[in-house]
Amino acid sequence: MDIFKAMAIFIRVVDTGSLTAAAAECDLSPTMVGNHLQALEDRLGTRLINRTTRRQNLTEFGKAYYERCIEILGLVGDADALALETQTSPKGRLRVTASATFGTERLVPALADYTARYPKVDLDVVITDTVVDLAEDGFEAAIRLGNLQGSDLIARPLAPYRLMICAAPSYLAKRGEPRRPQDLAQHDCLAYTYSSRSEWRSAQASWRMSGPEGEISVPISGRMQVDSAQGLRQAALAGMGIVMLPEIMLSKDIEDGHLVRLLPGYTPPIRPLNLIYLRDHRMSPKLRSFVDFVVERFSLKS
Repeated sequence: MDIFKAMAIFIRVVDTGSLTAAAAECDLSPTMVGNHLQALEDRLGTRLINRTTRRQNLTEFGKAYYERCIEILGLVGDADALALETQTSPKGRLRVTASATFGTERLVPALADYTARYPKVDLDVVITDTVVDLAEDGFEAAIRLGNLQGSDLIARPLAPYRLMICAAPSYLAKRGEPRRPQDLAQHDCLAYTYSSRSEWRSAQASWRMSGPEGEISVPISGRMQVDSAQGLRQAALAGMGIVMLPEIMLSKDIEDGHLVRLLPGYTPPIRPLNLIYLRDHRMSPKLRSFVDFVVERFSLKS
C-alpha cells in the first residue's frame, strides 16, 4: 500500500463527505477509494470513519489522524517544492578557480553583476596559477590558460589572452627603446617564472612574436624573474626592465603614461583561455548560471 496515497484519499473522503465524491475528485472508482480506506484502517488497527448507508462520521482517532495527515502531506509537499527549487533555481555555494591575472583583473570585478543576478548563490573563488584537479580539489569550474587536457572535462572557449611588451619611461630614458625584437638581447627583460608543470615554462628563456618576417623567437635575459604577474608589473613601473604581460593588466598603465608599449609592429603569442567544468549531464542550476554568465561576459564575441 502507498501510505501517502492512502492518506491523501482519506483526506478527500473527509473533505468531500462521501466515498463517491472523493472518488470523482481522485479519478478512482468508489470501490477503489473504499479499498484504500479499508487498507489504511487495517494498517492502523483501528477505524477512522464510522460509515452507514446515509452518513459518515470521523471517530475520535480519525479526527486526530486527519489533522496529522494534513500536516504530514504538507511537509511532503514542502520537501518536493524545495527539491524542485534546488533543481531549477541557482542556489548554494559554488567553488570556482581562475588564473591570477584574469581572476583579479576581470573575473572578480564582474562577479558583482553575477551576485546581483543570482542572490542565492554564495561564491568561493580561488585565484591561483596552480593547475588544480577539479574533482580532487573540490572545484565545480575553472578558468584556465592553455589547452584542455582530460576527456572528462568540457571546455568553453573565452576571448584569448593577448600579451604586450612594455617598459617605463624612466627605463627607456636610461637604456633607450628597442626598435627590433633582436634589440631585446641588449636590455634587461623581466621574465615570468612558470611552474614546472606549465606548458609555457619554455617561454622563460625567450619571447616569441609575429611580425613582417613571420614568427620569431628572441632570446632574453635580465637580472630578475618573478612568479607573479603583478610583481612583474610593479618591477616594470619602477623602471627595472622590459616586461611582456597580458594586455588586460597593462592597458590602464599605458593610457596613463606610466608604461610605454614597445615593438608595436610585432604581436606576442595569443594564448587560449577556457572555462572548464566536469562532464556531467546533471549540471546544477548554480553551475549552469555561472557558465552562462562567464561565456556571456567573456566569450570570443564579447
